[in-house]
Amino acid sequence: MTRFAAPLLLPLLALASSAGAAAQAGDDHATRMLAEHRHDTPVPSPAVVPEPRQAVDAETVVYATVAGRPVTGYLARPRAASGTPRPGLVVVQEWWGLNDNIRAMTRRLAGEGYVALAVDLYDGKVASDPDAAMAAMQAAMAKPERLLDNLRQAHAYLEQKAGAGRTGVIGWCFGGGWALQAALALGAELDAAVVYYGRTVADPAELARLRAPLLGLYGALDQGIPVAGVRAMEGELRKLGKDATIVVYDGADHAFANPSGTRYQAQAAEDAWQRTTAFLARHLRP
Repeated sequence: MTRFAAPLLLPLLALASSAGAAAQAGDDHATRMLAEHRHDTPVPSPAVVPEPRQAVDAETVVYATVAGRPVTGYLARPRAASGTPRPGLVVVQEWWGLNDNIRAMTRRLAGEGYVALAVDLYDGKVASDPDAAMAAMQAAMAKPERLLDNLRQAHAYLEQKAGAGRTGVIGWCFGGGWALQAALALGAELDAAVVYYGRTVADPAELARLRAPLLGLYGALDQGIPVAGVRAMEGELRKLGKDATIVVYDGADHAFANPSGTRYQAQAAEDAWQRTTAFLARHLRP
């Protein structure tokens, strides 16, 4: 039996090494996010959160079962023509969790004509300070397979339970990175992806899996998601011939589009929103 130990051990050691490297990368990313948000708080600012352009209905729904536990999200849809098939959007939380800001953004997206489902990747946890957000983010990223399972089930829910036709994904910060990961994992099942200052990918083998058109929106001052990494990803996407538009806003920092924190920058946020709505309409409502 001992003669088989070494051949069997090598793949296991490689897998452990890969998992360890991924965990270390996740911790490094979480540390950078903590630095970006160290003096930030998710304080609601209703004055800068526009109401939906049309009346919407919203409810809490169970959309997935992950590791044997039900997962609850927030579903919003236009009130007009209820029952009519609408394009669907998986809405991925920022690093604070599925909080009131994400619910407001989900209703705002529904007001643009989409069935929007905000997912919960933190097992119900919502952070109110940077340290709690970092802890929740690290716990989530320690089991990336569960996050992808969560997002796949959210996509399936929109198609099978909410009657969505074409589907897209959108996310901010932590959620921006996982919006990109969802686009890579779902491939041709997804029709559009919008990433707000999310973790970048520069590996051409990974980016080759992208099938959906991509819109990436970043801040030039962001130290957590450095511009060098954004440009590296943009270059690889161009080499691969992908339908990708990357916008970097001069003078904008991380979380520039978050109206509930201290880093909101109205000019960049409004331009990004206009680009987002035009991009989604073009690819989800042709």
